[in-house]
Amino acid sequence: MVVKSFYVAAAFLLSVSVNAQTADAVSGLDEARFETCWQVESESPDYKVTFFGDTCEISAPLGLTLWRKEKMEGDIAIEYDACVMDEGRPGDRLSDLNCFWMASDPKEKDIWTRMKWRTGNFSKTYSLQLYYVGYGGNHNSTTRFRRYDGDEAGIRDKNSRPAILKEYTDKPHLLTANKWYHIKLQNTGGRVRYYIDGELLVDYRDPNPLMEGWFGFRTTESRVRIANFKYE
Repeated sequence: MVVKSFYVAAAFLLSVSVNAQTADAVSGLDEARFETCWQVESESPDYKVTFFGDTCEISAPLGLTLWRKEKMEGDIAIEYDACVMDEGRPGDRLSDLNCFWMASDPKEKDIWTRMKWRTGNFSKTYSLQLYYVGYGGNHNSTTRFRRYDGDEAGIRDKNSRPAILKEYTDKPHLLTANKWYHIKLQNTGGRVRYYIDGELLVDYRDPNPLMEGWFGFRTTESRVRIANFKYE
């Protein structure tokens, strides 16, 4: 459920980021453009989306993916700012600042056809091909990178799930409550990179790179804020 509320608060007011070369770079995380640029896939109908200028806040009682509507192709760079809120409010939980990119459904022409079947359920994302980083997942105990291959056996069988290609468990690579992070994803010539606050956490050379698909911001049982999304 998108709550049509617009709060003008200086602490959260962030300007729309527009690339002069293409309208695709419009963040769309403001109330006016949100439904044009983004699609919510939620396990619970009781999610809430509110806006602070160009900052979008998502309260997700269960699993939720916020999909960017444009399909991305070729070499890309994606950047955005995000923060997991934990102020002791109901629904606050310090966990899961996650993302998917270059996501596609090998059984369909797009990711929308089976969205109602997935319903935001994390296990069903194993039906997709994509790159995934779970930053501060598992109750803020792990940060992991995987490449999903679309094998639906992974939905029910843990042994069929894609391998963890990179993992961190130390405190500097887990979440800090109410801290804004700058995230950058790069896919260039089969090289997949994930940066957070300028630090390169993932540098993976994919022998069979995913060259097209959709971006999704992913979280569960948490309250997160996202701003300044752009890609090129």
